[in-house]
Amino acid sequence: MPHRLETAKARAVGTRQTMRALEKGIAEIVFVAQDAEERVTRPVVELARRRGVPCVPVATMNELGKHCNINVGAAAAAILRAELPHRATASG
Repeated sequence: MPHRLETAKARAVGTRQTMRALEKGIAEIVFVAQDAEERVTRPVVELARRRGVPCVPVATMNELGKHCNINVGAAAAAILRAELPHRATASG
C-alpha cells in the first residue's frame, strides 16, 4: 500500500508535515516507518488513532522515503485528501 504515495496528488512527508495534516483533518491515510524512533512516531500514531485515520506500518525509513520519491528516509508520511474540509466563514 505505500506505493500509493508515489502517485498521490498530494502528500505530507516527514513527521512535522504529517502531524500538521492530521491536525488540519486533511490526512486520508498515514504511513509510519517501523525502524524510526518511537518517541518520534508515537505522537503521529496516537493522533491518527484519535482522528480515525488508518495508520499503515512500513518496514524502514528508507523504504518510506523511496515511496515518497525522496533520497533520504522518512519516519512518517501521509496521503492527503483531494479536497480540503469545508470551513465555515463569517460573513459580514
